[in-house]
Amino acid sequence: MNWNKQYALRSYLRSSMWLVPLAAYVVSLALIRVLGRVDDWLDWSWNWVLEIPAAQSALEVFIAAMLSFIVFTFSSLLVAIQVASAQLTPRIIATTLLRDNTIRFVVALFVLTLAFNLGVLARTQMKIPYLLFTIAFVLSGASVAAFLYLIDYAARLLRPVSIVWRLGEDGLSVLQDVYPVRIEGAHHPSPPMPRLGPADREIAHQGKSAIVLAVDLDTVRKEAERTDGVIEFAHRVGDFVATDEPLFLMHGGAIAADDRLLRSAVAFGPERTIEQDATFAFRVIVDIAVKALSSAINDPTTAVLSIDQLHRLLRAVGRRHLHDDIIRSADGKTRVVFRTPNWEDFVALSCREIRLYGVSNFQVARRLRAMLENLLRTLPEARLPALREELELLDQALDRLAMLPQDLALARTADLQGLGAALRT
Repeated sequence: MNWNKQYALRSYLRSSMWLVPLAAYVVSLALIRVLGRVDDWLDWSWNWVLEIPAAQSALEVFIAAMLSFIVFTFSSLLVAIQVASAQLTPRIIATTLLRDNTIRFVVALFVLTLAFNLGVLARTQMKIPYLLFTIAFVLSGASVAAFLYLIDYAARLLRPVSIVWRLGEDGLSVLQDVYPVRIEGAHHPSPPMPRLGPADREIAHQGKSAIVLAVDLDTVRKEAERTDGVIEFAHRVGDFVATDEPLFLMHGGAIAADDRLLRSAVAFGPERTIEQDATFAFRVIVDIAVKALSSAINDPTTAVLSIDQLHRLLRAVGRRHLHDDIIRSADGKTRVVFRTPNWEDFVALSCREIRLYGVSNFQVARRLRAMLENLLRTLPEARLPALREELELLDQALDRLAMLPQDLALARTADLQGLGAALRT
């Protein structure tokens, strides 16, 4: 299987809700057969004997309860997800909610218990299999407890603070993978991009028009080394690529590279994912903040919570060596050109839209200033010009507002809480 198909399969498995409950159903069938034989061998019974009709009635109650749990869980989660996506952003469905393992395993427990109880009921015709009946009773009790826990868990999960915190956690993980080297001591800027000149050959995208999700850089580098040339990836992760657009630009000996191998090293999909896309977590958090600042929702506190996570992510990426867009071989020769976001991209993405839509709100203006001033004090010198520019733009935007002098002074005060705990120097 090609790398891009393996990537697509892994991504589908991570974001599919139905696979774990299906596996639980298969496990329940195996448990019924194995434990049924153990029950026949032990011939175990309780100190008191149940009547067969009573045991069947109890199992029927268990089965009805499991069906109710499954139907209620899926219907209520679908409604809750739709409401949350409408108030926050639709992108949280694929990036956060469908990948939640707690929901998967609770639903899997319901399915396993339902199938197990059905199997026990089928065996409770001539006699009561007491071992199976006891396990069915325990599983049903555990399912009731899990159902109550799921209600509380889902209510907490769908809160804006929980969503943006999870996005922040996911964003940190991606930043650590894409930019693994932390800045130690003085930060030196990346060397300039070498002049490659016009491409000697192009490899076009032959599949459906889609978005670049990930690239197998190891395969691309090895192919460039094999041909003793330079391979330039014409796009960035997260870009939309139309059919027949250039995908790779070949320089020097790379004109002899295997087209099919290079195309298989790029994974495409209908929407951006968070795995290799360093800016996507920023994008989703900014979308949540912008929607919260819309006149239809008017929830600046959610925007402040979003800026909290952007502050956290900018602090992390600002302390890491960003790629210089060049991947070299062991002997130092340029082999692959693969462009990634630079520091200015991260800063502009985190600040510009929120400032545009929220500068007139005290909470947003104060929290945005607190973030920029904190980063100016704590990040290396090379990161400061972009932050100073954003702080200057924030001041200019505030100057253009028709505010009373007292309100303008309030809006110019840094506050990590938005409005309520101004920073004092």
